[in-house]
Amino acid sequence: MTDTSPLSSSFRDPAGSLFLRDGVLYRQVNEVHREHYDALFSSGLYEELTAAGLLIPHEEAALDLAASPGAYKVIKPELVDFVSYPYEWSFGQLKDAALATLRIQKIALEKGMSLRDASAYNIQFHRGRPVLIDTLSFEVLKEGQPWIAYRQFCQHFLAPVALMAYRDVRIGLESRNHIDGVPLDLAARLLPTRARFRIALLLHIFLHARSQKKHSDKGSSGEAKKPARTRPFTLQAFKGLIDSLSRAVGKMELGRSDSHWVDYYAEAAHYSSEATDHKQELVTALVAEAAPKTVWDLGANTGLFSRIAAAQGAKTVAFEMDPVSVEESYRRVRANNETNVLPLVCDLTNPSPGLGWANTERMTLAERGPADLLLALALVHHLAIANNVPLPQIADYFASLGKRLIIEFVPKSDEKVQHLLASREDIFTNYTRDGFEQAFKERFETERVEEIKGSERVLYLMRAR
Repeated sequence: MTDTSPLSSSFRDPAGSLFLRDGVLYRQVNEVHREHYDALFSSGLYEELTAAGLLIPHEEAALDLAASPGAYKVIKPELVDFVSYPYEWSFGQLKDAALATLRIQKIALEKGMSLRDASAYNIQFHRGRPVLIDTLSFEVLKEGQPWIAYRQFCQHFLAPVALMAYRDVRIGLESRNHIDGVPLDLAARLLPTRARFRIALLLHIFLHARSQKKHSDKGSSGEAKKPARTRPFTLQAFKGLIDSLSRAVGKMELGRSDSHWVDYYAEAAHYSSEATDHKQELVTALVAEAAPKTVWDLGANTGLFSRIAAAQGAKTVAFEMDPVSVEESYRRVRANNETNVLPLVCDLTNPSPGLGWANTERMTLAERGPADLLLALALVHHLAIANNVPLPQIADYFASLGKRLIIEFVPKSDEKVQHLLASREDIFTNYTRDGFEQAFKERFETERVEEIKGSERVLYLMRAR
């Protein structure tokens, strides 16, 4: 019997849910959402947003494919290349996702509709740009009522963008701890005093947080408060709110962040020019031999080798622990209109876990694989020596992530490894070329071995057993 239960990321919404049938992804639109779904099309909003690349397109499927009773429509959405989450995005990605959400809302208002939620998880990066993937996010505009998703937008987008800009780009990882968005009272405490002098932040974070506290459901006596009387929220006021939020987000800029890694390949002190050129030639040839459709570049830095894979047509995810390097890589995506590279923040010693209800709403990194090919270049010594991860465990984890592997072994004699060992005892007796090959032999079959000219480094093409 085919399991058509809602996906773990899509069970909360009474308007409908995503489900799989025979391995195909569908979205069920329930009868309760009929009016709003029909208005999405009759207003011309669907056509305008999909044409602008702001909403993922879909085609309607047979109603008898529905997963449960009460279905009005069944649709088959276009698949995104890779599902990512806000806590994996760079500053620029989160900022662009926020501006895309506001642009969608502004267009919706012109069509007599509105976003009923503004979750960052409804945005994915598809072909290099942020796109809304939840077709059921729209509702017919309720005249006179304020934006129901205002607080959610501020928590999911404005607060973390402001914290990354004013405090530290690494605060973006806080979205892992607060998957419903950074609480505004917390953001108000963490932001510096000077942030209050920016009117939009004063209004949408500081005063918004104070208002939330003031209008909590219960007073100090424990008795429910009477709802406050409010003036009708005019369409003009609604548009003014969206414009204000757009200015607030749009003016945010990332301050200078020191990063050793962002110039890792630019400095190239650890490679001769001969070794650098030969490594790129070898990686190009090995990728061509593997002929992957999907590539995960682990420890991608600013994406030099990610782009070698992408140039051969592979949909490439460039994982890097340093958010400054990821930001730089994303800026290149934007500047060059790249469609096959997705830079993401990921520390392989602490990769994205399962989060949300029952730890299943947000997938682990491994659950989003396996990739056809992994790149692990100038990486293993950081895991094995800097982080004390035994080589067999590295091999086990890599085998869970990808079907094939291009991996670089950097011996102890290498300058970079010597630098790692300079301030610690060398307890890594198995960290040798033979030890490396034996550890990976249990999980991978070696298909090709190439020594990098002008260095003692070695490249391997492997296939998971």
